[in-house]
Amino acid sequence: MKTFLNNWRQRTRALAVAAAAALVSCTSVSQAEPDYDIIGKQFSLVLQNAHFSRARFSQDMYQQFLDCYVQSLDMQHLFLTQEDVEYLRKRYASSFGDYLLANQTTRLAEELYAYFSSRALPRIDQAEKMLQEYARKMPQFDSERSVPRSRRKLPRAKNAVELDQVWRDQVEDMLLTEVLRRENLATLAAAKGKASPAEKEMPVTDKMLARIKRMRNEIQEADREDMVSYLLNAVAHVYDPHSDYMGAREEQRFKDMIKASIVGIGAKLQSDDDGSTTIEGIVKGGPAAKCGQLQLGDHIVAVDSHGDDHWTDVMFLSIDKVVDLIRGQKGVPVKLRVLSSSTGEEKVVTIVRDEIPMSEELASGRIIDMKQGGRTYRLGVLTLPSFYIDLDDGEVHCAADVKKILRRMIQEKVQGIVLDLRFNGGGSLDEVRKMVGFFTGPGPVVQVKDSRAHVERLTVSGRSLFNGALVVLINKLSASASEIFAGAMADYGRAVIVGDEASFGKGTVQVPRGLADYLPYFAQREGCGMIKVTTQKFYRVGGASTQLKGVESDIVLPTVTAGLRIGEGEQDYAMPYDEIPRAGGYVKSSRIAGILPELMARSKARTAQDKDMQYTREDIARARERHEQNAVSLNKAVRQAENAQLLERKKAMDAERKERYARMAADDEKNLTIYRLKLTDVKAAKLPLASKDDDSEYMDENKDPEEELTETPEYPSNLDPVLRESLHIVKDMIDMP
Repeated sequence: MKTFLNNWRQRTRALAVAAAAALVSCTSVSQAEPDYDIIGKQFSLVLQNAHFSRARFSQDMYQQFLDCYVQSLDMQHLFLTQEDVEYLRKRYASSFGDYLLANQTTRLAEELYAYFSSRALPRIDQAEKMLQEYARKMPQFDSERSVPRSRRKLPRAKNAVELDQVWRDQVEDMLLTEVLRRENLATLAAAKGKASPAEKEMPVTDKMLARIKRMRNEIQEADREDMVSYLLNAVAHVYDPHSDYMGAREEQRFKDMIKASIVGIGAKLQSDDDGSTTIEGIVKGGPAAKCGQLQLGDHIVAVDSHGDDHWTDVMFLSIDKVVDLIRGQKGVPVKLRVLSSSTGEEKVVTIVRDEIPMSEELASGRIIDMKQGGRTYRLGVLTLPSFYIDLDDGEVHCAADVKKILRRMIQEKVQGIVLDLRFNGGGSLDEVRKMVGFFTGPGPVVQVKDSRAHVERLTVSGRSLFNGALVVLINKLSASASEIFAGAMADYGRAVIVGDEASFGKGTVQVPRGLADYLPYFAQREGCGMIKVTTQKFYRVGGASTQLKGVESDIVLPTVTAGLRIGEGEQDYAMPYDEIPRAGGYVKSSRIAGILPELMARSKARTAQDKDMQYTREDIARARERHEQNAVSLNKAVRQAENAQLLERKKAMDAERKERYARMAADDEKNLTIYRLKLTDVKAAKLPLASKDDDSEYMDENKDPEEELTETPEYPSNLDPVLRESLHIVKDMIDMP
C-alpha cells in the first residue's frame, strides 16, 4: 500500500502547480533576455487566431484576464482584499489586452506584480510579527472559532481590517497544526519506546518563521520571465485551463516531462524548513551517485552553475529556481556547496551533468500466475505512467515500449491483461492512436474537431496484437490521452473499464508552438518560450466527448482519489461538453455487454467482503464531509479529540490489517507467482521474479522518520486492493464464455 500511495503522490505532484520536489534536469537556458513586449503581442495574436474558440479580445475578456491573474497569484485570498481587486479592475480591466497588443506586456506585468507584492509582503511582515510574539507566549488555543480549510471559493476580505483577522486565524491555525503534529509524533514514538523525530526539529515558532521567510523570498525572487508568465498564462487560461505560455525554463521542463528522460545530476531535491535544499533521493548509477560525494540528507546552500566560482546563495530559494541553477549542458560540471548530513561540515562537490532515463516514468509490466479453483491463470499487468514521446529527436516512444512488453506477454502466453492508467495525465495523441490498434486492430481511434467544425477521424492500421481479456484501470487523474485510450476500448467493446466513477474529463488537444517562429526577423529568439494552445476537441468514435464528463467506469471501485475534488469540472473556464456523429468503420463487440452484469455482481460480492475497500469507502465519505464543511477548529481540545479518534481508528485498522495481511501473504506465496517485466527484461531468456525492492532499484531515497513510526503493514505482493480486484475481474472474463 505504501508503494501505491507513493506512486499516487508522484503522479499528483506532476499535476500540481508547484512541486515539493523535483529531479534536477538539464538543458541550458540562454542568458540573453528576449523582448517580452514582442512576445506578448505575438502570443496574443497566435492565441486569438489558433485557439479552438477563435475568440477575439474584448472588453468582457479583459476583465476576465485580470480576474484570472488575481486568482492565480492569490488563490487562497490571503493577500488581496475586495477593495484591492476593485482598484485593479478600475485601473486595468478596460485596457488589459490593449497593453499586450501595444507592445507593453513588460510594463503591465511589472506594474501588476509590483501591486501584488506591495500588498503581499506587508501581510508576510504581519505574520512574522505575530509569530515572534507567539514565540514569547504561545496562544492558549481555547477559541471557539474555526477557519476555512480552503478560501479559494470564499469571498475575499472586504478591506484590510477583515484581512487582518484572516491572517490572525491563519497564523494561529499554522501553529496549532504544528503543535498537534508534534504531539501525535510523540505519542507514536512513545508507543514504540523511541524518541520523537520532532525533538530534533527547530522550535515550533522558528519553523513557522522559516516557512514565512520562504514565502517572502518566493514573492521577491520573481524575475521578468516569471512576471510575464503569470500575466500571459492568465490570458491563456481564460480561453481554457490547458492553454499556456511557457517561458524558457518551463518549456524545458515540459520537454523533459513528456520524453521521460532528463539531463542533470540525478538527484531528487526538496525544500527544507531551514531554508536549504535537501538531497532526498539519488538515482542509482546517475552522476551524483557516481560522484560519490553526495549523501542522502545533505543540504545544498549554494550553486556554481558554470564552474567558474561565481556562487549563488540558494537559501530559501524556491525549488524551481534551485533546479534552474543546477541545469546545464551534458558533460559540463556544476559545483554545489553542501552541508554534510552526517558531520555538518561544509564541502564543495563537483558533478558532471549527464542524461538520465526516468525509468519510473516508462512503461513496465508484471506477469502473474494465479492459482484458483484448481486452475492456473496467467495474467499480465501493464503500467503506463504517461503517453511519453521525445519532441526533440524522436528516439523515445511509449507505443514502441508498450509493444515490446506486450509481445513478451504474448510470448509468455498471458490470458488476460490489466492496463493500469491510473495517474496517467496524458501525452502524445499519436502514441495513443498507435496503442489502441494493439488491442482493436485497424479502424478509427478518435475523432478530432477543429475551430471550423471540421472533423477528422484518426485511424490505425495493422493487425491487433492481443485479443484476450482486457481491463483498463483508471482514476480521476487519468486524463487526456488516457481518456482517448479508455474511451476507444469502451466504444469497441474491447475492455471493461474499472476504477473511479469517471476519469478527469479533459477532452481537448493542445499544440505546442515555439514563439520564435512568430517574431520579427531581427528579434531575439533565444529563450522566448512557447505557447501551448488548444486547437481541437477530441471525441470518442461513438461521438461522445470526454470533456467534463470523462470516461465512465463499467465497474466502480472505492479508490484513494475518489474523495478528492479534482477533474475538469473543478477548473475555471473549462470548455463545454458536446457530441458529434459516431464514426463509421468500427464495430462494437457485444461480448462485454453480455457478460458485464455478471462481472459486476461477482465484483460487488467480493468488494463487499473486502476490509480495505470498506476502509476506503469510509475515507471517501470523511473527505467529502470535510470538503462540504470546509472548516477546522482553532480549539486545541476539539482538535485533540478529533486526532485521538483518528489515531484509534488507525490503530484498529493496522492491527486488523497486520493479521489479515499475514494470511494474505501466506496465501499469495502458495497461489501467486509474480514475474517482473520491465523494458530491460523483454529480451531476457527467463523473466526474473518480482521483488518488493523493484520500485526502489531506480533511486535511493531518504527514509521518512514519521512513516517509520506507523504500524501500517505493506499490502501483500505489491498488489493494491484496486489492482488485485481488477485481476479478479480479468480472471472472471477468462472464465466466461
